[in-house]
Amino acid sequence: MNIAILGVGTVGSSVIKILQKNKDLISARAGKEIIPVVGTVRDLNKDRGVNIPLTDDIKSVLNRDDIDIYIELMGGVEKPFSIVSEILKKKKPVVTANKAMLAYHRYALQNLAKDTPFGFEASVAGGIPIIKALREGLSANRVEKIVGILNGTSNYILTDMMQNNSNFEDVLKKAQSLGYAEADPTFDVDGIDAAHKLLILSSIAYGVHGDPEDILVKGIRKISNEDIFFAKEFDYTIKLLGISKITDGKAELRVHPALINKDRIIAEVDGVMNAVSINCDALNESMYYGPGAGGDATASAVIADLIDIAKGNKNPMLGYAQNFKKMELIEQKNIQTKYYLRVKVEDRTGVLASITNVMSQNNISIDSFLQKPRNKGEKHTTLYFTTHLSLEANIKRVMGILENFEFVLNRPFMIRIEE
Repeated sequence: MNIAILGVGTVGSSVIKILQKNKDLISARAGKEIIPVVGTVRDLNKDRGVNIPLTDDIKSVLNRDDIDIYIELMGGVEKPFSIVSEILKKKKPVVTANKAMLAYHRYALQNLAKDTPFGFEASVAGGIPIIKALREGLSANRVEKIVGILNGTSNYILTDMMQNNSNFEDVLKKAQSLGYAEADPTFDVDGIDAAHKLLILSSIAYGVHGDPEDILVKGIRKISNEDIFFAKEFDYTIKLLGISKITDGKAELRVHPALINKDRIIAEVDGVMNAVSINCDALNESMYYGPGAGGDATASAVIADLIDIAKGNKNPMLGYAQNFKKMELIEQKNIQTKYYLRVKVEDRTGVLASITNVMSQNNISIDSFLQKPRNKGEKHTTLYFTTHLSLEANIKRVMGILENFEFVLNRPFMIRIEE
């Protein structure tokens, strides 16, 4: 079985090396030899450390008749979508790790693929076989909730901040120096990467349509040492979570930093590791843990898809052999959860009463309150609140009102609490 790798970077190089290193084992499992015969790159002058022919002429590779499966590892959205569409129209199988392309075009690709094998295990959580578990292992279940740490970069940063009381900017630079974060970390630290992955999982779980812009997405840039202080005081940890669940017959999808009890299993997932918890009606809760990124981990998932295709598996791309009822998204303003609110204020009489009055008028019930001791000579203080279950619309309204009070010194900051 001849393979073409479109985009021989870190992952593509690992795919080639593992296919060659474990050739006998992979052939025994697949029932045939899987041979990487060509790869495409942007820059032919850059050494990729592989021993197969490389070309920058992608059209010549697409026009070859001897390619049995194409692996798309180019990155981006529209260009790879156009190329993959062309391949599927020729009834050639595709394997991809491209979560951004799938987040925007998964249903169009499913319609093009039809009975043509299309593997995308590597698009979510690196080497963790979460797509296979959700699409096949849990296929008898109605999925009720998915909670995941889906981005290793953000998890590394938050872990370091919690353990070492370090600040965001310093840890980000450290993560970049270690290769855990890109030079432009926007997709990771702003929650976009996790949102792409959550949409893919939710489409398999219950037929969610929509783009990343349609769901609630917040990143970790504004997490401060003050938030770390509060978390430790109340036995919480802070994680960037992707949360997907059914609420009143609609899908509730959100990606954001969350305060979670430090005794929860997912709270103990540290560093660059990923984890996904799935709650189902029959199985209840199951947890999947492992490395979420890196060349070898992602290549492992790519090759697993190749072996499946070699064995003749033709699973429906998103898990449904027939049309399944489209699941609507709940409006963000109707999301209901508990909240943590940090407010920096002038330290004078009447401030606390004014804030609690505003919260009461907007149906926000306070669960706990903490005032951070101020240093000698300071004329300001930081107030911390947690709420009972509240509507997203109400907490946003309260933050807007508080921001305009003359005794509030900067914009109030909020983190959602996930229990």
